[in-house]
Amino acid sequence: MSSTLFRTKRVEQSILDTEEPEHALKKSLSALDLTVFGVGVIIGTGIFVLTGQVAKNNAGPAVALAFVAAGVACGLAALCYAEFASTVPVAGSAYTFSYASLGELPAWIIGWDLVLEFALGTAVVAVGWSGYVRSLLDNWGWHLPAYLGGREAASGFGFDILAAVLVLVLTAILVVGMKLSARITSVVVAIKVTVVLIVIIAGAFFVNGANYKPFVPKPQAVEAGGNLKAPLIQLMFGWAPSNFGVMGIFTAASVVFFAFIGFDIVATAAEETRNPQRDMPRGILGSLLICTVLYVAVSVVVTGMQKYTRLSVDAPLADAFKSIGHPWYAGVISFGAAVGLTTVCMILLLGQTRVFFAMSRDGLLPRFFSRVHPRFRTPHRPTILLGVVIAIVAGFTSLSELAELVNIGTLFAFVVVALSVIILRRTRPDLHRAFRTPWVPVIPVLSVCASLWLMLNLPAETWLRFAIWMVIGFVVYFLYGRSHSRLAQEQKSGAAEAAPPPDGTTR
Repeated sequence: MSSTLFRTKRVEQSILDTEEPEHALKKSLSALDLTVFGVGVIIGTGIFVLTGQVAKNNAGPAVALAFVAAGVACGLAALCYAEFASTVPVAGSAYTFSYASLGELPAWIIGWDLVLEFALGTAVVAVGWSGYVRSLLDNWGWHLPAYLGGREAASGFGFDILAAVLVLVLTAILVVGMKLSARITSVVVAIKVTVVLIVIIAGAFFVNGANYKPFVPKPQAVEAGGNLKAPLIQLMFGWAPSNFGVMGIFTAASVVFFAFIGFDIVATAAEETRNPQRDMPRGILGSLLICTVLYVAVSVVVTGMQKYTRLSVDAPLADAFKSIGHPWYAGVISFGAAVGLTTVCMILLLGQTRVFFAMSRDGLLPRFFSRVHPRFRTPHRPTILLGVVIAIVAGFTSLSELAELVNIGTLFAFVVVALSVIILRRTRPDLHRAFRTPWVPVIPVLSVCASLWLMLNLPAETWLRFAIWMVIGFVVYFLYGRSHSRLAQEQKSGAAEAAPPPDGTTR
């Protein structure tokens, strides 16, 4: 049984599958497109909200160092993703990588995990976008009925019509084609980055050096919690992280790390890239570097504009400009956040459809979903299915408590990819690697340790929900995926050919 659970799919076969006419995606993306996708999904509410939150509660002005630490942790994972995406340029990201190195069951687990991560991520971002747009509409005197403003705004029936419409519109764009998606993303990302640069440049003129003192505030102990809302590491070892001081920087890093989530989605577009061996590493590492520099610059400016103890938690950047008498900038920031979240939502939806498509092409999900559109060459069937489901979920559900499932799913994928790099280096040293992760196995091991550390800092209830989703995944795999996978079908056909005829004669 173990031989079937851990059967691997050869890299060469994965690449051959991408050339089947009815299952082949159109190659239209460049390194610039990939970098724009990466920047588009990474820069979201994190840069507009988390900066002030962790500065006030965890690190003070040293939040800039927390962004650096989180960027380094993501950089370790990015190096592993870059090697795999350039070596195995196939849709599916961590799912495809683990299928080639760890085996079918681990691949299913990570694919199932990514489906959850990207689905909830899309819905959460859509709901957040809806909140920004409703706020802007209210400022202009246009008010939606309470029952169309989402579950939190309604006392009885509530449906977030804006979030649902956003997801459906983005679904249509993704069906039409990746190049159109890239062009729209480029325009929106340009607007979003311009807003961030306005914050940095305009805010730099209002920096007061006294607000940086002390740059690393004195440490404050945090009382250990004993319920499911406490970080898992507290329940396991009774250890509680401290706020402020040197350890507070690392506590803050575990929070701001989630502002970087998204660069791994670039890897899901490997199959649609014209020159993946050259462009995938550039897109993954380039987008991460750009966003790290922007994050650090914003955190330095905002903590210099306003004393960290007086920063707001909900809208720190906008409120920092209000505190110095410039509310106009606050409006620009809110507009940039609302516009920018559209790309985050679209690219998360893109990532999920590609993982679903890859699992379907391998037979672990119904093959019906792996046929591409005859004209647009996009996986239109899973895109439409998932788009409609996520639109309904975003419309009817308040997902604030489920958002952390996105984080644990991402970190779990980081661990799998890092381990896969080590394993594939040993099992397939003959593969041509256009980009090689340096210092293997040191870099992958450090990536695993960093990801596990951040996972342990997540609440225990997040681990419990994640475990429930994984149990459901195991049931689906053993009832359907294990017997319907293409590898299983090939093994059955091979066994049938090798078996002697019923009459006992030889063939």
